[in-house]
Amino acid sequence: MTPKIAQFLADVQPATPCLVLDVDRVEQNYRRLQSALPLARIYYAVKANPAPQILERLVGLGSCFDAASWEEVSAVLDAGAAAEAVSYGNTVKKESAIRAAYARGVRMFAFDSEGELEKLARSAPGSRVYCRILVGNDGAEWPLSRKFGCEVEMARELMVKAGEMGLDPFGLSFHVGSQQTNTAAYEAAIAKVGMLFTDLKEAGVNVRMVNLGGGYPVRYRAEVPEIDAFGDAIMGAMAKHFGNALPDIVVEPGRFIAADAAVVSAEVVLVSRKAKDDPVRWVYLDIGRFGGLAETEGEAIKYAFRTPHDGAEEGPVTIAGPTCDSTDTLYEKSNYRLPEKLQPGDRIEILSAGAYVTTYASQGFNGFAPLAEHYI
Repeated sequence: MTPKIAQFLADVQPATPCLVLDVDRVEQNYRRLQSALPLARIYYAVKANPAPQILERLVGLGSCFDAASWEEVSAVLDAGAAAEAVSYGNTVKKESAIRAAYARGVRMFAFDSEGELEKLARSAPGSRVYCRILVGNDGAEWPLSRKFGCEVEMARELMVKAGEMGLDPFGLSFHVGSQQTNTAAYEAAIAKVGMLFTDLKEAGVNVRMVNLGGGYPVRYRAEVPEIDAFGDAIMGAMAKHFGNALPDIVVEPGRFIAADAAVVSAEVVLVSRKAKDDPVRWVYLDIGRFGGLAETEGEAIKYAFRTPHDGAEEGPVTIAGPTCDSTDTLYEKSNYRLPEKLQPGDRIEILSAGAYVTTYASQGFNGFAPLAEHYI
């Protein structure tokens, strides 16, 4: 909750549910990451929040961009980014999307399979490509599955083949999971990629880049390590495994850049109990999983809440959304407590909600309108 957001909410009192994002905070977060990892090129993960106001501010700061689709590629180019500042980082792409990005000048693409490599060789000839490898996600509150990445042995074969197919085998990438709270996860992944990097060099492959992915955490309910701790751990591991011959370093932050730049302002719709003597109240909000809070799946991302009654006596609650779907229950097992005075009509703020909320929102499930957005 930045002062700008607090002032906007007090002055405007916008209809709920809505997201209010302070674009100046986006810039501050970008500069903090630059300071923590000065040797890295920052490729903002557009999927976290693709609002034009964010993209345009980051273009002005000299950011590069990690795009997950042709639509995201087009959005960042329309925001003023140069094509050479764009990486098409999804390892699963329609060939028509590859052709479209290539036609607009994009020349850096991710892959993790032979089939994807073949599409790139046909539709993006001569491009720089990088192979994503599988690494551990221990410590991540939103772990990534085996959907993306391949084993090291396959990555070695594919990188050799990329050169044989007329592509430039530029680098290797990994992702240690989103909201990664353990700096050691990066150290282990860098050790793994460092060994493969050496093997490829010895095989005559001109590999020059390591993409460390994203995952850098923000504070929700619990404290997390500061970004400087991740910077120190990462650069220490890079020096250990690469010595003085450091490759190009790329990072792909999304959550870290956008999350704490925004809050979602919501309304309490109902407070009820399932039995007269039930100590747990059910608090229903006018936003839920289908309104953009999809990362509450499995109670993984635990948002912090601010109410008009903070500081008063609290009691245990289950927090749910407004739709007629029983899966639209946000928190039932995570020991949330909210003020006993909370009542229908109260406004409630969901903090650090600037990432992975607006784009997860449904387009009208149960007739509810998509989340309104205000960028200030």
